[in-house]
Amino acid sequence: MNTDMFILSPTMLNLIWLGLFIILIIIELFTVGLTTIWFAGGSLAALLANILGADIPIQVLVFLAVSCILLIFTRPWAVRHLNKKRVKTNYESEIGKVIKLTERVDNINQTGKSVVNGQEWTVRSKDDGEILEEGTLAKVVAVSGVKLIVEKYKEELTNE
Repeated sequence: MNTDMFILSPTMLNLIWLGLFIILIIIELFTVGLTTIWFAGGSLAALLANILGADIPIQVLVFLAVSCILLIFTRPWAVRHLNKKRVKTNYESEIGKVIKLTERVDNINQTGKSVVNGQEWTVRSKDDGEILEEGTLAKVVAVSGVKLIVEKYKEELTNE
């Protein structure tokens, strides 16, 4: 069997890495979810490794390493700073709100309810030992599943 037909020339590898880069960028443009951009960076790094004369296993290793490094170290920053216009989901918009309790909140007895924006929520106290009476104002500090986690509302004083 002729093994020459399985050997890729450096020019062919350049085209493969460049083609992969273009495909990943196009996918990113259509998804806009910061999913493939990191691998596009990895393909550029592998292209550079090929231009510098690295063997195919080294190029693949460079592709994987750079992609993972970009994903791990830059994605959290990008999600935080590039997605500012994203509309908060229902539960995210509840955090920080001051609500009136419609049922006594007692974590031990698993009671507590409130109506927020016309929707009834199960409410639990942030501190298991704290019992909040019906009619009390509470501040939503987190959401756990379908439960609002609250703490007793303390009116914030402002300096005027």
